[in-house]
Amino acid sequence: MFGKGKYSLEGIAASLLFLALITIVLLQVFGRVAPFPAPVWTEELARWIWVWMVFLGIGEAERQNAQLRMGLFAEWILGRHHYLLYTAADMIFLGVMFHLTWIGYKTVLRTWNNESVTLYFTDAALYAAFPVAAIFIIHRLIARIRHNLFSPQPADPSQGEPKGDPS
Repeated sequence: MFGKGKYSLEGIAASLLFLALITIVLLQVFGRVAPFPAPVWTEELARWIWVWMVFLGIGEAERQNAQLRMGLFAEWILGRHHYLLYTAADMIFLGVMFHLTWIGYKTVLRTWNNESVTLYFTDAALYAAFPVAAIFIIHRLIARIRHNLFSPQPADPSQGEPKGDPS
């Protein structure tokens, strides 16, 4: 996980989805000109791509340990052991992610037979964005918690990815 390179599956996927989103939006814009009518499905597809891109982007932010945090009190009170507080917060977040993933999975099952308005997909394809992205987030959280608890040099959230973790 940490120190394995600058690109990840979720980051590459989010970037490709961003390029697809730009293409779809440009198709919508040029579709407002008379000779090029835009297909009706572009608005819905742009929304779906946006949702997938955002959730996969959250996975990439988790990989890079780039979440917003206020470290002033943790570092001031706990000094160099502030990583203990961040690890506890990661453990709570991990529990929340497991619960939200279960809710997302049930939502996918519930919407499996709902048809999209303009696309030839089931609505479950849209709602699957969160459970899929959550797998990446959970993986990154577990790796960071393991690193912080069992590594001689815990991760410093202000420094991004710690180096040297074999995962």
